[in-house]
Amino acid sequence: MPPRPILPLWAAVLLSALAGVLFDLAFPSVAWWPMAFASVALALVTLIGRRAGGAFLTGLAYGLSFYLLNVDFTAEWVGPLPWLALSLLEALFVAGGAVLISLAYRWTPVVVPRRSRILFTPVLVAGLWTAKEAVIGGFPYGGFPWGRVGTSQVSGPFAEVVSWTGTAGLTFLVVAVVAAAVELVRSPRRARGGGIRPLLPVGVLVVIATALVLVPAWATTPAGTMRVASVQGNGPAGYFDEREAGDILESQYEATKPLFAAEGVDVVLWPEGSVDVDPEGSPVAAAALDRVARQVGAPLIANRIDQRGDEYFNMSFVWREGAGIEQTYDKRNPVPFGEYVPDREFYASIAPDLIGMIGRDYTPGTNPPVFDIDGTVVGLAICFDVIYDALVWEGARDGARVYLFQTNNADFRGTDENLQQLAVARLRAIETGRSVVNLSTVGTSQVIAPDGSTVDGLPADEPGHMLTDVALRTGLTPAVIVGPWLNALVSWGSVVVLAGLGIVARRRFRGHAKTPAP
Repeated sequence: MPPRPILPLWAAVLLSALAGVLFDLAFPSVAWWPMAFASVALALVTLIGRRAGGAFLTGLAYGLSFYLLNVDFTAEWVGPLPWLALSLLEALFVAGGAVLISLAYRWTPVVVPRRSRILFTPVLVAGLWTAKEAVIGGFPYGGFPWGRVGTSQVSGPFAEVVSWTGTAGLTFLVVAVVAAAVELVRSPRRARGGGIRPLLPVGVLVVIATALVLVPAWATTPAGTMRVASVQGNGPAGYFDEREAGDILESQYEATKPLFAAEGVDVVLWPEGSVDVDPEGSPVAAAALDRVARQVGAPLIANRIDQRGDEYFNMSFVWREGAGIEQTYDKRNPVPFGEYVPDREFYASIAPDLIGMIGRDYTPGTNPPVFDIDGTVVGLAICFDVIYDALVWEGARDGARVYLFQTNNADFRGTDENLQQLAVARLRAIETGRSVVNLSTVGTSQVIAPDGSTVDGLPADEPGHMLTDVALRTGLTPAVIVGPWLNALVSWGSVVVLAGLGIVARRRFRGHAKTPAP
């Protein structure tokens, strides 16, 4: 028979909302990673025995309480409407995932033998949780893979697992361990009148948890170093900052001057939005970039808006003295309702003032996310590009030996957004086994080693530079090689298994209904 709810609905909703708050505490700036385990446990307890309607309501409470806190930075400049709309949309997906998990808890006891449930149930529940994150990360408008369970563990003892499984795989393992612990607590006693709970499942759970702590990150191969001069200009790069054309470029130029006497620099890195005048149409801007490349003695990687016909691109480029732009990369994942408006006419009819603020729509890029800097391939990501698995993996497969991430956090000064994005960059370093230079217009900027440790950094809201010999690596981690297949197998495989459970369970329910009473 299906289990009964552990809690009445009103208590489950309140507990689920509390669980969402605890989940937010696992992310920067607080970064109490164990809170993710407590959060998942409480969320699962509220779903056991729950029917679809109740599960949807408790899942909605969890999603709202988490996202309203976790993405409150979206209300920093444009008011509460985008923040509320995004939080509600993501919470609806969380609620849908909660319904699937509640069905797993209802159908498993009907179909699966008791001895197998303590293993089967956690695996299925973890797979469905991972599937929910996959849907959020891909739908609608390219998705928003922000606030994943795996990402919350970047400061914890399980972070190195991500080099084997990717972020989705780490989500699966964390949820599976928590769900297994919940099942152990719920498991019936062995004998009538008392006794002890099964020792074998407890032992298996302890072994798995210990392995997750002790497993080392996949070792990529050292391939020398690259001296990177990265510059945080702290210019007026926010959407609403008062500025004249060229002010951001000037801020970057001034912050780069102390590097003019540097020796042995391989590449100069400027952040997203660092060039606010088209150097191909402005001799003054071109001369400034030429001088930077000449005085430092290295090519410059910078970023600007590029118009091609009626289309706009968020474009990073390699600039060499006398040659100008040699290579380009266009941001692959423009932010919906930030860098473009999907279905503009529809949304303009709802909130014309807000939609009107986004004056141009950026087109997604298609070129490879790598540059070749004098024989060394560097991987790229522009701002929120970094949260999309496929792009980062593509860079590694294209031969990147180091990642140079450019971002502009000026619109989110004083919020957690930059620290949350920086945590993703740290996880990418471990996941790919490569160093990461994560450079912001306004900070916090850091150089991150392949093990996720911080090598160098700049404080927020101050101009400055880093001159760092960054370790290069070759070789692909298992996460990069099997990540896409593992994600699909875990996520969609669990949905297929749940569907199969539902078919068998319904047949058995009908069979019990037709059986006459003795």
